[in-house]
Amino acid sequence: MSLQATTRPPAQRQARAVRLGPRSVAALTLVSAVGVAGFGWPFLAPPTSRIGAHAQDAPWLFAGVLVLLVAVVAAAISESGLGPKAVAMLGVLAATGAALRPIGAGTAGIEPMFFLMVLSGRVLGPGFGFVLGSVTMFASALLTGGVGPWLPFQMLAMGWFAMGAGLLPGPDRLRGRGELAMLSGYGFLAAFAYGTVMNMAGWPFMSALASNVAFDPQAPVAANLARFVAYCLATSLGWDLGRAVVTVVLTLALGPAVLRALRRATRRAAFETPVTFDAAQK
Repeated sequence: MSLQATTRPPAQRQARAVRLGPRSVAALTLVSAVGVAGFGWPFLAPPTSRIGAHAQDAPWLFAGVLVLLVAVVAAAISESGLGPKAVAMLGVLAATGAALRPIGAGTAGIEPMFFLMVLSGRVLGPGFGFVLGSVTMFASALLTGGVGPWLPFQMLAMGWFAMGAGLLPGPDRLRGRGELAMLSGYGFLAAFAYGTVMNMAGWPFMSALASNVAFDPQAPVAANLARFVAYCLATSLGWDLGRAVVTVVLTLALGPAVLRALRRATRRAAFETPVTFDAAQK
């Protein structure tokens, strides 16, 4: 009896419709640092600081974050040489996500756009995921009339959300149930993380006299942290849980078909194949 060696076909490398180059990575690091400071300043500033006295200046910070977000997108596009096929893919996915967001809006956190962001970031990589998350949130705000000082933070948070899916391990080899389980777990946790950071964006501007869970500039960090946890449990836990469950259900139910469609589209698009022109025949 002879033994025949079997070889597995090589796994295809993950597509990179938008590659993050040095300038875009630097811009992304800068905007993320500003975003972390903007989200978490109640826990970073000591009670003796006068930051709390300048809460009315928050829209200027939001505007600055938005400018940096635009810089990140512009740097990513300019360095990657984003071609018409990638632009078309970005437009289709952003329009789909923007159309999905109003479905179930105001009903127990039913937000189906989140699962699409997870799957798109997984297939197309972190660079495309960040751009897609930011553009989708901006487009959905225009569609629903949700433009306001909160929009830059929503764009940044959704960019992080979709980018994180592109940074998950095993993009070239992990397939099937294992990949779906990983994406479902990530979507569940990231849905809660998104809700938490967006709570941080609005919670500091509640009046301390209105509730005992509001931010108190004179209280120590530990006391404000306890207030914030109580605020999340009292106001957004049910909404975040609904968002997380919907993301998991849609990922498990529609994930295989959507992943196949996205991967087939990226293979046909051949984003990283250099464009060549044949010499005109005389």
